[in-house]
Amino acid sequence: MPRLALAQLPARDDVTENRDQVLDAMRRAAAAGANVIAYPELALSKFFPQHEHHPNAREFAETVPGPTTTQVSRLAKEFGLVTVLNLYEEAETGLYDSSPVIDADGTLLGVTRMVHITDYACFHEQAYYTPGDRGAPVYATQAGRIGVSICYDRHYPEYMRALGVAGANLVIIPQAGAVDEWPDGMYEAEVRTAAFQNGYFAALCNRVGAEERLTFAGESFVVDPSGRIIAQAKRLEEDLLVVDLDYAACAESPARSLFWHHRRPELYGDWLL
Repeated sequence: MPRLALAQLPARDDVTENRDQVLDAMRRAAAAGANVIAYPELALSKFFPQHEHHPNAREFAETVPGPTTTQVSRLAKEFGLVTVLNLYEEAETGLYDSSPVIDADGTLLGVTRMVHITDYACFHEQAYYTPGDRGAPVYATQAGRIGVSICYDRHYPEYMRALGVAGANLVIIPQAGAVDEWPDGMYEAEVRTAAFQNGYFAALCNRVGAEERLTFAGESFVVDPSGRIIAQAKRLEEDLLVVDLDYAACAESPARSLFWHHRRPELYGDWLL
């Protein structure tokens, strides 16, 4: 039975300090018996898209593999810990909001890149991110089949359905969610609905802490395949949320035991899966 840890962390001014707290969270998760760990969006830097033009944003970008994933892979192998990170990725094709997925033996299985790029007050992401070109992959890890939906992508039911169609047991959502950004309960309602409709566990890992223009709320949470919240982290505080997942609940869920048997994808068009 997988044991998941969500590392609800603030970002500090120094990238090295942020990398150190990512690695420390891995140690704490392993000590708590976890075999999967996930992180918030942009775990290595302050949330630079809150500024329309951040002069130093490019300095936060790194390659994958790169300095952080090399160290994370080493600890992942040491602790047997499947790790879903999120960082600003520099690649030949552009700059991406990316989640490297590292298996429990330290192998880099792949990189999910955020597909849908938003732009509104304090979330000026189109100024920094190239739209993702990797689709909605699901990774066969030592802790089950894991998909990633990076922050804004969770708003798209077709993306969340694609992860289900690809056989995800668990969907990780790295998040940068601010206090009062959306109406009360909307984060939870949206993720609960996706888990219920697709028959997987969904785990949203949020940032926390006050930055220049935004205060991040924390309140990371995990939803089971019936759409129930089964664990939630603290509000406005750093936290490590640890919860056991029973994947048998995926097969027994209403989505996979009932709804999916009656789907008629031949009528929806390929874009709706």
